[in-house]
Amino acid sequence: MSIDREAIQYHIRGLLEALGDDPDREGLKDTPYRVAHMFEEVFEGMNYSNDEIAQMFNKTFEAPSQHTNDLVIVKDIDVFSYCEHHLALMYNMKVTVAYIPNGRVIGLSKIARIADMAAKRLQLQERIGSDIADIIAKVTQSEDIAVIIDASHSCMTARGICRPDAKTHTETLRGRFETDVSLQNRLK
Repeated sequence: MSIDREAIQYHIRGLLEALGDDPDREGLKDTPYRVAHMFEEVFEGMNYSNDEIAQMFNKTFEAPSQHTNDLVIVKDIDVFSYCEHHLALMYNMKVTVAYIPNGRVIGLSKIARIADMAAKRLQLQERIGSDIADIIAKVTQSEDIAVIIDASHSCMTARGICRPDAKTHTETLRGRFETDVSLQNRLK
């Protein structure tokens, strides 16, 4: 799939008109172009499947240890996304990714890049965690993966119920993380 910049510009112009504003006034003249450019950037992940993202960031190294209790954890990866229900911003999003190496480790920056690309889609927070876990599994060949996400959703904080302090916490647990409480405790 590729993002259609011209269609976005056309529809943003129509949206401005539907809101009762004049898309030709000075402050709005270039808004359809700017929004289309922004959408290309913030929805970049929509151009790729999970398999394609895994191929993009498929850089692993031999694990320094073959111990089965070794654990890699990357915490506080900042990403943002847009809720597919309201096109509302999911912000202050912190992602934690953990996995038990299966003979290979992934470059740490690749974990953050995978989280970023999975979030750059119209998404649900739950699906972001699942997508990250799927991609990490494809790259590392590990079945033992955890993805924890905490975020604020503007569809709850800035509209509707208007609860600015509300946070959503999701956990995607795969493999041994599903049943091993001691592994789950190591994530905290």
